[in-house]
Amino acid sequence: MTSPNLIILYVKDPAESASFYRNLLNREPAVEAPNFVAFPLDGGFTLGLWRRSKVEPQPSAIGNRGEVAFMVAGENAVANHYEDWRKRGLPIAQELTELDFGPTFVVLDPDGHRLRVCEPDK
Repeated sequence: MTSPNLIILYVKDPAESASFYRNLLNREPAVEAPNFVAFPLDGGFTLGLWRRSKVEPQPSAIGNRGEVAFMVAGENAVANHYEDWRKRGLPIAQELTELDFGPTFVVLDPDGHRLRVCEPDK
């Protein structure tokens, strides 16, 4: 069986995005090239940052059509992440709120990708 293990975000400037994610994830990339940067993530996933102008085939459109979600467990874990990321000055697209699936908030990376923090499914 094949399982997905790479999330790729199209970015304007991989170096700028790498700086953002280096700080956010508190880790170094495994690959750092002019047009692509890759961060290994826990659980066998990798986050790839690909220079948008070099993507082949070129995407037909750009915009917010998805999110990268960070599920954090523990009492007040979502609220604690919110306070930490707010203090770091990350652009908040959705303030800490309660939705059907629990507490959540959304920040934006330098290219406007939505990064949601929420609790894992119970």
